[in-house]
Amino acid sequence: MESDPVIGIDLGTTNSEVAILQDGIPEVVLEDGDARLPSCVGVDESGTVIVGRQARNQWAIAPERTVLSIKRLMGSDERVSMGSEQYSPQEISAFILKALKARAERALGHEVEKAVITVPAYFTDAQRQATREAGEIAGLEVVRIINEPTAAALGYENEGLSTILVYDLGGGTFDVSVVSIEDGVVEVLASTGDNHLGGDDFDKIIAGRLNDHITNELGIEGAHEDRVLQARLRRAAETAKIKLSDQPYVMVEEDHIATVAGEARHLSCELSRSDFEDDLEELLARTMKAVTTALNDANVRPSQLDRILLVGGSTHIPYIARLLSERLGQEPHGEVDPDLCVALGAGVQAGIEMGQDMRAVLVDITPYTFGTSSVGELYGMPYAHEFIPIIRRNTKLPATRTEAFFAMSEVQEAIEIRVYQGEDRDALKNVKIGSFRIDGLNRTEEAYDQGLLFTYHLDLDGMLKVHAVERATGREIRGVIENAMGHATGEDLAASKARVHELWNGSETVGIPVPDAPDDGAIPQAVPAEIQDTLARAKRTLEHAPEEDRDEIQSLVEQLSAASTEGRNEDVATIRRNLDEVLFFLE
Repeated sequence: MESDPVIGIDLGTTNSEVAILQDGIPEVVLEDGDARLPSCVGVDESGTVIVGRQARNQWAIAPERTVLSIKRLMGSDERVSMGSEQYSPQEISAFILKALKARAERALGHEVEKAVITVPAYFTDAQRQATREAGEIAGLEVVRIINEPTAAALGYENEGLSTILVYDLGGGTFDVSVVSIEDGVVEVLASTGDNHLGGDDFDKIIAGRLNDHITNELGIEGAHEDRVLQARLRRAAETAKIKLSDQPYVMVEEDHIATVAGEARHLSCELSRSDFEDDLEELLARTMKAVTTALNDANVRPSQLDRILLVGGSTHIPYIARLLSERLGQEPHGEVDPDLCVALGAGVQAGIEMGQDMRAVLVDITPYTFGTSSVGELYGMPYAHEFIPIIRRNTKLPATRTEAFFAMSEVQEAIEIRVYQGEDRDALKNVKIGSFRIDGLNRTEEAYDQGLLFTYHLDLDGMLKVHAVERATGREIRGVIENAMGHATGEDLAASKARVHELWNGSETVGIPVPDAPDDGAIPQAVPAEIQDTLARAKRTLEHAPEEDRDEIQSLVEQLSAASTEGRNEDVATIRRNLDEVLFFLE
């Protein structure tokens, strides 16, 4: 009997990819020649939900209707605005997952309902749970969650024994793992990282230089308060960052960024790779420190490494390879595409979940220590919140550990179990991921002497379950973790699933009626109807325009929107004529 199809998904901060199995071989799905789907969701001026490149193109002219980098908010209870509506991070991620699901179904020719999804190795329990919830909202059964560096190692074909360091620097997160591969068994020896370090931070550094230029050289005040201008600068910063990987200098030019005393101001600023590397020095030093920690945890010397693998789009920056080479004594390997190897590894794991012979077995670890707080000592002094580790970091998954705890007195009727993850001896300095209360304790001397057994079980996805047993009676006390940082209730999930399903029709561009955004001066309400028509034509053309024409179209769209909003009628006429000429040859 043929098993249900499973797809592998790399749900990234900046871009996402989906892999399928074709004749037992994982392949990343291409559409329009590109495997990457920008992890961007928005609503256009007509209220249509858009996902991917179209949403990314819209961001520079309508940031109030567009959401980027939602991955950084996973596991939080923060909600984001998109138009006049607010959404949870899980719901925004579900739109991206639905687009990837639809992309895979078009390639396979049939529906899929199961997926393996990758997450950063340093994702917390709450962030992993939120990722699983996003999959459920998108209509996917998440059969496995695996760490991104682990997936990258799975996607790396290798014979014999290898000890590999996987340096994974994406758009919003950083991980480093030491992995052993022997006869098809992929075993993670150690892993560490930073959930708030990535390409987004590098873009902000360049955007900061551009803002300084605007203020100091062009004499424009208040640029930081202009959301549309800041979105344009972030897009320009990202483009400049990419170009600086191949060029020592890049010129950033943005027309009509402001009008001062009736005169248009244009941005023209040269950036150098050397200045950019100076700006990155402190951030990248943090990644090198993590590399040292991972090697120490794995008890591996740099000379024992057979390979250094670069994963994630931000590793295209040459400075990173140079730092790793200087630190570890060998050049990183680039034969595996840093942008796609995680998705390929997810595809390998998808094949394993389908029961196919992929010649790989995954042995993963937890990058965090899980434990509870107890009355004890800290630095030689009595302390009420000493952290008691139960499952220590770098423990192989799945893992189950049990420890004995005791009530403070014989008359105590209840106890609260607080669940933390982290490495500090002070529990309050670690991340609290939940708690539950046990009432009705047996108040006999025997029960007091025997105490309670707390059991922590960490599953293959790195998600935690906790329960307790009163030894004197054998009574098992199951606790439900409450307020666990973004864990949704069944009712919340059902409501989100219905909401997203209603707004979706199975394509990457989805039409839904939503109320108009408040009239706060945003471009869509300010431009005349005939200009809106031209902008709409341009956005439609962007979907199929050749790569070399897209930047020109997007730049003209931004200029036309700004000129129209500011009432610069002569500029409007010129820019619109130029845009019409470009569109004429492409429509």
